[in-house]
Amino acid sequence: MNKLHVKTGDTVVVLSGKDRGKQGKVLEVSPKEGKVIVEGLNMVTKHVKPRRAGEQGGIVKAEGPLYACKVQVVCPKCGKPTRIGHKILEDGKKVRVCKKSGCGATL
Repeated sequence: MNKLHVKTGDTVVVLSGKDRGKQGKVLEVSPKEGKVIVEGLNMVTKHVKPRRAGEQGGIVKAEGPLYACKVQVVCPKCGKPTRIGHKILEDGKKVRVCKKSGCGATL
């Protein structure tokens, strides 16, 4: 079982590649492959065949998967890309926290 530092719904920033510096929301996470799909980033063109009579085929733009190591979570409080830390609360819950100095917001 592979674990990733990002979850569905996180806001992330791309660290490398053609979309470097751009931000987006994680739509899908694939821990087995170690990849994520980010809304509006890494757009690829797909050639789609019509499946039913009357349906139109053509060229469609869609989000392609990115390696999870190429994205970093953006803290909702300080707005900066950050590494993820874990903290155990008094009630025994384990939460993700921002590692930026002085922030420490839960993600």
